[in-house]
Amino acid sequence: MHEFKDKPKENFMKNEINLTNRQQELDRLSREPERLKETEIISSTGANTSAWLARIQENVSYNVYDVINVILEEPGSEPVAMGMQTQAINMAEPFDEQGTLPCDIYVIIFRIGNKYVFYAKP
Repeated sequence: MHEFKDKPKENFMKNEINLTNRQQELDRLSREPERLKETEIISSTGANTSAWLARIQENVSYNVYDVINVILEEPGSEPVAMGMQTQAINMAEPFDEQGTLPCDIYVIIFRIGNKYVFYAKP
């Protein structure tokens, strides 16, 4: 009977150690964002989405475009530009060829590492 009482305590301790290890890893990654690779994305329950709507302004060079963030207002109305213009990379186009997307189309922008990217086929 004594052994049965100790087993839940052992399981509880193992779970606590696992949670502590996970928290330490998340803390380490959050302190060292410059070491994160573009393929490493940390997500957790309740985390904000790092994606937003933007309109293409012009092609800068190769697959890099000037974009401006937009917000959606009333249904059926045009999105409204807000904020400053920034540059984003179209991952659907080759890196060594001139981009061919037309201006004034809307894309969803993601921030990955220190770059803004989107995927839109011409």
